[in-house]
Amino acid sequence: MDQPRYIGLDEARQVLAEMGVMLTPRQMKRAADKDADGRRKLPFFIDPIEGTLKIDRQDLINAYVKQQRDAQRQCRPQP
Repeated sequence: MDQPRYIGLDEARQVLAEMGVMLTPRQMKRAADKDADGRRKLPFFIDPIEGTLKIDRQDLINAYVKQQRDAQRQCRPQP
């Protein structure tokens, strides 16, 4: 298993842009902010040393790949 590579909001935005998902800084921040229930849309956490939001690069990619697979399954006609 590869070592996790933790990235911040700006680099996360860049990773998504490389995948064709163009987000504004505000959209990225909203995905990282907690909702009324205290949950985030993406698995960001606060780095205990820097105090900034971080996410594992592969977790971010996996979240988008999973959503794409789920959407494809929902669109396929049932035999």
